[in-house]
Amino acid sequence: MAEPTNAAGAGAGAVAGAGPVALRTSPLAHLVERMRTATVTGPRGVTLTEWPFRTMVNLRVDPASAAAVRIEESLGAPLPRQCGHTTASGSHTVLWLGPDEWLVLSPADRVDATAVVAELRAALGADPGSVVDVSANRTTLELSGPAARQVLEKGCPLDLHPRAFGPGHAVSTTVGPVAVLLWQVDGAPTYRLFPRSSFADYLARWLIDAMSEYRGPELG
Repeated sequence: MAEPTNAAGAGAGAVAGAGPVALRTSPLAHLVERMRTATVTGPRGVTLTEWPFRTMVNLRVDPASAAAVRIEESLGAPLPRQCGHTTASGSHTVLWLGPDEWLVLSPADRVDATAVVAELRAALGADPGSVVDVSANRTTLELSGPAARQVLEKGCPLDLHPRAFGPGHAVSTTVGPVAVLLWQVDGAPTYRLFPRSSFADYLARWLIDAMSEYRGPELG
């Protein structure tokens, strides 16, 4: 799982002159306690957590170009070439978004977005393409536990059965009415959902409601 970061914004006691990073407030800081109390334990368990402020960099480049090779060397991982595929190396995970587009994810407490952008732009050089910091565009929700797949299946049109979707898969889809990038991290199962920040509140409340039935006994 990802490393937690402080989701709370600076309060009245914040140090004068604190920089913008210290003053950030995550899109779901106001729902931290609701997500915590929504946790279900046991064989039908499921938990929902926000992992805010992750470094996210959008990358576009011709996968057949010399620039793509340089970028792969910089990342230490190949760019995924098929829909739904991901690759990882060190602090970076690369998610396929399109034939010439990827999202590079890194934990913000270990990798600064400015450094990632600078590194990838240097690798891109003067070749066609783009490298853009989109970290503020989305937040990250993590849904995990034995019932996590069943919760998602209430509002996701994808076939999430392990025969069709498993660890390492990531695709653009919807959960309820909200567009998300959905990534299955492991077989627990653990899923990470990347909604636009402006839709994060709605999605979190939708998931909390969908989780509530698993507090009761399974009906035969």
